[in-house]
This record gives sequence, structure tokens and C-alpha cells, in this order.
Amino acid sequence: MLKLLFIGDIVGRPGREIILEKLGRLRLDMGLDFVIANAENAAAGAGITGSIAKSLLEAGVDAITLGDHVWDQRGWETEITQVDKVCRPANLPAKCPGWDHVIIETRGFRVAVFTVLGRSFMNTKADCPFLTADRLIDQLKAQADAIIVEIHAEATSEKQALGWYLDGRVTAVVGTHTHVPTADARVLPRGTAFMCDLGMTGPYTSVLGRVVDPIIARFMDGMPRRVEVATEDVRISGALIEIDASMANARSIELVTVRR
Repeated sequence: MLKLLFIGDIVGRPGREIILEKLGRLRLDMGLDFVIANAENAAAGAGITGSIAKSLLEAGVDAITLGDHVWDQRGWETEITQVDKVCRPANLPAKCPGWDHVIIETRGFRVAVFTVLGRSFMNTKADCPFLTADRLIDQLKAQADAIIVEIHAEATSEKQALGWYLDGRVTAVVGTHTHVPTADARVLPRGTAFMCDLGMTGPYTSVLGRVVDPIIARFMDGMPRRVEVATEDVRISGALIEIDASMANARSIELVTVRR
């Protein structure tokens, strides 16, 4: 049995700091073989930089995934090709820089991971996530022992639909983007672990990681305001997936929450 922790969206400095503080001990205490993290909000709450990506990898993250904020930080479109173990969403236009998947390995067991962006309520230029998943699975099934699919999407229906669509074809389908951990973690009938949203790694005294009062005011009057990343009640949120190495099926999946 192998253990894989997939960490939900890392938000700003608070999210980065708790990873740097806690992940090394967490790997030992939980006996983790793999750690994957979505870090698309790691730089000031929007995007990522090369130095941040390298610091997360040095802290014990094995692979970094991204989402719709992938290009928010200036210069990342150049840096992305210079940092190993980072992949941008696979269903972005093919001309976009960066890799569309990552393969990591331990104890001779290879895990491939890729992200697809949802298209419902998302203002992105993205190909069909279902057909993109088909293409990547066909490409990767000879290169990896297990495949983990992240769907970075707004609609829970789209996430659930992809989970059922890929049941039995990949080891896990997990959702990110909405920053709120869901209570639906389970192994689907054909052996694929599923969870609608991993939650965020960042400050929970917030509205999705941002300071509360300006967000409330924006909902009330519609006026634009600068909204900073919050700082209190910082947690790691993600899913622990146990993988049967002999079958590459998921044995279990459960929400993991780590507080400071």
C-alpha cells in the first residue's frame, strides 16, 4: 500500500508558511510516499513564481499543479519551463508554455498527475476536460503505474461527472478551485477515489482566503476594493489516498486537516 497526499490550493504567504513548517513532519508521521499540491494561488493569493515553486519542492512537495490563475504572475510564462515537477492545466491551448503532466516515482512505483480546467462558470480558454483526460490517459497508461486527475472547476456537477466518467480508468479524481473542503470523499465502484474539493491550504478566518470585511462590502455595494490575503486560522487541507500498489486502485480516501 502506498500513501499519497494531495494538498488543496495553497493561498498566499500563510499557505506557503504552513507547508514549510509542517510538511516534513507530516510526511514522517503519516508515512507519505507522495505529496502533490495545487499552488496556483501561492503568490499573494494569485499565481505562482519560480522561487515559490522551488521552495515548495524543497519543503517536500513532489509535484505542483496549477489552475486558472496559472499566468497571473509576470514572468511565470518563462519560469515555468525552468522548474521541474510543475505542470499547468492540460486543456489549455497547446501553444501555452509548460508541461501538461508530471510523473513522480518512489520505490519503483510511478504516479502521473495532470490537471484539467472545468468549463462551467469558468472564464478560460480551455478544451473539453473529458476529451483531454481521455488523451492524457491513453498517453500515460504505459508510462505510469497510477494516474491522478485533478479537475480545477467551479461546478460540483462537472467534477462529479468527470469522476464517474473516469471511474476504473484512473486511481483518483480530485477537485480544487472552490477552496471549501467537501464531505463526499469515497471510492467509486470501479476503484477510483473521488472528492469534489480538497479545500484550501491557507487562512480560514476569511472568505476563500481573503480578508472578510472588504469582501462583504463588495457583495453589498458592488464597488471594487483591494482585498488582501487573510492571516488567521491557517490550515493545511487535502486528501489522503491509499493506493493498492498491486492493482493501482484506490483503497481509501479521506479529508486531512492540519492546523498550526
